Amino acid sequence: MSDSSDTGSNRSETQQIERLSTGIPGLDEILRGGLIPNRSYLVRGEPGTGKTILGLHYLTHGAAEGDTSLFINLEEATADIEQNAAALGFDVSDIEFLDLSPESDFFAGDQSYDIFESSEVERDPMIERITDRVSDLDPDRVFVDPITQLRYLSTDQYQFRKQALSFMRLLSEQGATVLFTTQATEDAPDDDLQFMSDGMIELGYASTGRSIRVPKFRGSATMDGDHALDITDNGLVIYPELTPGDYDQEFVEEPISSGVPEMDELLNGGLDRGTVTVISGPTGVGKTTTGTQFMKEAAGRGERSVIYLFEESEATFIQRSAAVNIPVDQMRERGTLNVEEIEPLATSPQEFAQMVRREVEEKDTGIVMIDGIVGYKLALQGDENELVSHLHALNRYLKNMGVTVVLVEEVSSITGEFQATDVGINYLADNIVFLRHLELQGEMRKVIGVLKMRTSDFERTLREFKITEHGITVGEPLTQLRGILSGTPEWTETPASTER
Repeated sequence: MSDSSDTGSNRSETQQIERLSTGIPGLDEILRGGLIPNRSYLVRGEPGTGKTILGLHYLTHGAAEGDTSLFINLEEATADIEQNAAALGFDVSDIEFLDLSPESDFFAGDQSYDIFESSEVERDPMIERITDRVSDLDPDRVFVDPITQLRYLSTDQYQFRKQALSFMRLLSEQGATVLFTTQATEDAPDDDLQFMSDGMIELGYASTGRSIRVPKFRGSATMDGDHALDITDNGLVIYPELTPGDYDQEFVEEPISSGVPEMDELLNGGLDRGTVTVISGPTGVGKTTTGTQFMKEAAGRGERSVIYLFEESEATFIQRSAAVNIPVDQMRERGTLNVEEIEPLATSPQEFAQMVRREVEEKDTGIVMIDGIVGYKLALQGDENELVSHLHALNRYLKNMGVTVVLVEEVSSITGEFQATDVGINYLADNIVFLRHLELQGEMRKVIGVLKMRTSDFERTLREFKITEHGITVGEPLTQLRGILSGTPEWTETPASTER
């Protein structure tokens, strides 16, 4: 595989605009590089969605880069913020605080303030503190949490909007880039602030769990969609929605051998690089072993593969593989195979896509196997239709990057009428390889065949398939056996045509 890659044109265009990092890599990716400096951005969401944590990322990253960072806290006391920040591992020692929380005397009484009119600024101690602190510090980054507390200083909505606009203008004139949060309620929505802001970052919930989206961002394109977000012991971790069109990599179109000559004959040389193959069949027929066989052969060439286990434990997989002459442990030691067991309902599809991206882009992984599709849909968070859509995007990305994909799918029927897949993913597959149990003369046997290969010809006959302690063996074409796919095989005297 080639080490060089080209991203989409929209990304290269937006990179020409000067950017300011938010301190969260995933959010910077969504914003195509970060915030545009000297603008104001609204961070909104329900309580507990991570708004203040986002602000802490923004300010501490700036302080570490040498920027002057100012936290204007209008609700929570500085001591509480520092305590919560420490619990998440944030060093706020270099952040300046302007504590205007409700405990302050400035919020006592019923009087209202027109806080940024020059004729009033001298009379109001609160305004004096804000203007003096901003003028003295000349901050590069400002986080206001929450700006809607200013409503308590306003006689009506008009006055509040005027105050908020004046506030933003003051900070902008000082050259600051501002993040501000809101506390929207049914009686006091934040629609006016949405219009005033240069951009909006919304934190909330989707079917896949916590989410973040950017519905507004003046001056630049952003990544659309509901992106996944986790609140961890180290703050926010964001997993952007995968956009396959942003990724492309040159690769050599060549067949990938299984290392089993008879299987390669069925596949006209092997699986073509950069294609998606579904290996389907009932339980116990050898689907995972078949997929892993391609990885074993690739390891001999020094090529790295990864398998994601959704339906089997890592220990069981390693034990089973060793029993059929697939040395998983040795492959892992040499760095030619990575095995990841996915914990059920602990991972969003966006996070899983990021795991796969790291393998491909950082470790040059050439083969990715997802075992299996039913487990993927049960283990990841989200409804079924969305998960299939995420799987489609992931496969498109992998194909664009020249990665060979193997999807293992279990069908429910052991014998009987043939069914390629149960979950309707045929359209994802360039190739479909199927394995079947059959009963022949009172003995359980297995067969392998190819239903579809989009990029090359293939053998139309079926072959007997065995898994022994020495590995996979595939027999000669079963040209005199009919009715295999119907589940009622029988021998005939006349060989079937082996035309390809």
